[in-house]
Amino acid sequence: MLQIGDKMPAFKVLDEAGKEVTEKELTGKKTVIYFYPKDSTPGCTAEACNIRDNYHAFMAQGYQVFGVSKDSVASHVKFKEKNALPFPLLSDPSTEMLQAFGAWGEKKLYGKVSMGTLRKTFVFDENGVLVRIIEKVDTKNHTAQLLQSVE
Repeated sequence: MLQIGDKMPAFKVLDEAGKEVTEKELTGKKTVIYFYPKDSTPGCTAEACNIRDNYHAFMAQGYQVFGVSKDSVASHVKFKEKNALPFPLLSDPSTEMLQAFGAWGEKKLYGKVSMGTLRKTFVFDENGVLVRIIEKVDTKNHTAQLLQSVE
């Protein structure tokens, strides 16, 4: 389980363009990584569009933003195009990155327990050190939650 002050865990995944992305490439710039359950679902779309609509605020403060789910690269392409998302979406079908960040675990829905993506957001400084975790994400107002932490 990641804690404040930890370094960004090692990972190797593909973005929606099929380009390999690792933690080494994200170090050197302030980074927001948000994990979400599924492309094109109401909550995940609301969260992505809220970040999209306020993306300039992240850029102005020197942040790069990445969304991560276990959806395929092809699914990410459709989701990104349909919603005009200006930031990369990372595909983690093996859940290795999700597990390294502690964003994979037990979920309860209607009394049924299953394993799945936990909606969490991690904020890292330029050195790849974790400075904030948001565990209770407000999908419609996620930018407000994030900007409280980065200003």
